[in-house]
Amino acid sequence: MASAETAAEHERILREIESTDTNCIGPTLRSVYDGQEHGLFMDKLEGRIRNHDREIEKMCNHHFQGFVDSITELLKVRGEAQKLKCQVTETNQKLQNDGKEVQCRLQQRNIATTIDKLTHCLPGTNISPSICAIISDPAVFSPRYYPALRTLEQLEESCLPQAGSYRFCGIMSENIPRLRTHIRDVSMSDLKDFLESIRKHSDKIGETAMKQCCSSVQVMCLSLTHIILQIPGAQDLVDFSPVYRCLHIYTVLGARDTFENYYRKQRRKQARLVLQPHSNMHETLEGYRRYFNQIVGFFVVEDHILHTTQGLVNRAYVEELWELALSKTIAALRTHSVFAFICFLFLTEMDIIHPLSSPLSLQGYGFPVNQLFDMLLEMRDQYGEILLKKWNQSFRQILDQDNYSPIPVASPEEYQRIAGQFPFQDPELDKMPFPKKLPFSEFVPKVYSQLKEFIYACLKYSEDLHLSSTEIDDMIRKSTNLLLTRTLSHCLQYAIKKKNVGLAELVQIIINTTHLEQSCHYLEEFISNITNVPPDTINATKLYGTSTFKDARHAAEEEIYTNLNQKIDQFLQLADYDWTAAQGGAQASDYLSDLIAFLCSTFAVFTHLPGKVAQTACMSACKHLSTSLLQLLLEGDVRQVSMGALQQFNVDVKECERFARAGPVPGFQGDTLLLAFIDLRQLLDLFTQWDWSTYLADYGRPTCKYLRVNPQTALTLLEKMKDTSRKNNMFAQFRKNERDKQKLIDTVVKQLRNLIATNQA
Repeated sequence: MASAETAAEHERILREIESTDTNCIGPTLRSVYDGQEHGLFMDKLEGRIRNHDREIEKMCNHHFQGFVDSITELLKVRGEAQKLKCQVTETNQKLQNDGKEVQCRLQQRNIATTIDKLTHCLPGTNISPSICAIISDPAVFSPRYYPALRTLEQLEESCLPQAGSYRFCGIMSENIPRLRTHIRDVSMSDLKDFLESIRKHSDKIGETAMKQCCSSVQVMCLSLTHIILQIPGAQDLVDFSPVYRCLHIYTVLGARDTFENYYRKQRRKQARLVLQPHSNMHETLEGYRRYFNQIVGFFVVEDHILHTTQGLVNRAYVEELWELALSKTIAALRTHSVFAFICFLFLTEMDIIHPLSSPLSLQGYGFPVNQLFDMLLEMRDQYGEILLKKWNQSFRQILDQDNYSPIPVASPEEYQRIAGQFPFQDPELDKMPFPKKLPFSEFVPKVYSQLKEFIYACLKYSEDLHLSSTEIDDMIRKSTNLLLTRTLSHCLQYAIKKKNVGLAELVQIIINTTHLEQSCHYLEEFISNITNVPPDTINATKLYGTSTFKDARHAAEEEIYTNLNQKIDQFLQLADYDWTAAQGGAQASDYLSDLIAFLCSTFAVFTHLPGKVAQTACMSACKHLSTSLLQLLLEGDVRQVSMGALQQFNVDVKECERFARAGPVPGFQGDTLLLAFIDLRQLLDLFTQWDWSTYLADYGRPTCKYLRVNPQTALTLLEKMKDTSRKNNMFAQFRKNERDKQKLIDTVVKQLRNLIATNQA
């Protein structure tokens, strides 16, 4: 029973394998492997495979002969198809050859007919492309509008009648009036663009024209047309062809009067806009410059139109606009000139008004400028103030950018370059080999050059004011004195008083001002040379440069003294004495050693200073140091001073005396510098030697050993030591020596108080 069921199950599995898709055969095979009779199933599977192989072999044997017959027939058909293809190709070639002759005769007949028709239409067709091109692309063919009108006339009168009654001829005849109107409108559009362009670029036109006019006297003889052609880039700014083209077109169309009226009306509107000052014109130099450049540019264009067209504008029309411009310009100047001081407008009147009134400017084109001459004279004082403010900025910039170091010179060429900027002579320095250093810094030749530039600026403003040489010389000298005593003096004071200025910088400023002071007579000669007025002329104004530089040098000297004292105070702030020390040290305090080193290095920089300045600075520093040390000893915060602390203080003072005795600055006679510490020395000797009997006995005598010791100072210090003695000897008060010392202190204190009371009485 079990074998029959197994055989049936195997049969079922074989049928599933034969009928099931390969992808789904997995479960079936799993059931085989899960079964108990796996070997029997494999035998049945091999038997079933052999049966199928026999069936396949039978089927192939049955159909093989039919397959062979089919292949044989297909090979026969291929040969016949190749023959048919060759026959079709041969037949097509014969047909093509037979049809060529017929096709050529037809083409020849069509060509002959076309040539005959085109011959009649050729004049019109030769003209119409240019017309079409102009209409389709006006930007490219705009210069040919005037020839296009002539072409339309030729097309209408001769070409189209000859062409015949074709439809395109009728269309062209109907469009000719519209084309004329279109050309007129487009040319007017170009004119409007031109007017807008010259309105935008009028300031550039004016600026270029004034530069050209001021460059040479010969320009006065040139017409405006020559200027426009000679100035580089002027044609890029102004292209007058739209005016000429539109004028010709309107003339041909019989509407010249309409065009003239339109042009003048539009230019009058633009003139009113150009002459109207902007509300913020006075706030910047460019505001004034642009305003006057626009006016000049406007009249440059009108003068050009006047000379290159016949009747578009006339002289009366231009002069009418010029009178309006004069009145508006002068009114604008008088309204806004007061703001020039606030706005720091450098050379506003010189750069803008002056070219307007110059014969090399608009006067060269026939425009009267007498009213502007008068205005220039009125504004001369304001111009001087503007110059001073501009040079104030230049001096500040030079002083801020200077490195305050001697100028290194590496070659004779470099030395000559600097000598050309500043009149410097030093035979000893000339003998030294290169490289070498000039004693002054860059600010000396730069300031000297700026002084000369200022003089040139004053001269340039007065060139065409019809002033005499003496008047020009006087004006320049007075302006230069203002520059020296007010502007440059303030700038030097600013450089001296500004924060963080160092001693080296102050020393260099003193050296610089000394050389500038020595150069003042060269400035006198320079002014005389450019004005042709001798310096010894009666009533000639003298320059105040010497006093200006002396004052600056004295201010720098005072600042050196102040800075030295401040540096000393900074070191003294580092002092850290143990006022209750039992015994002093053998070496000077660290802060004092650093201070002495600083003073030595500082006074080494003073080698180029005048001897008196260096000596005064050294004496001032030593006195301040002595006074500050005494104050440090006596200040209220120091309530107790022991003898050990006083000994350490004495060592520090001896270090100061050693510094003074070494002569940090040459020129002192004997021990003059030691006198700065004499007060401290006598006070310390009195206390360290405890020589009260001598002090009290000789007090008030000229030969007193402790003549510089004030009783009040001695009393203050003694009371500090008295308090220390009491504190330290609280438990030793029964010792006889201590008791005797305390009694002595009390006795001296009492006697000092009596001396003070006697002096006050």
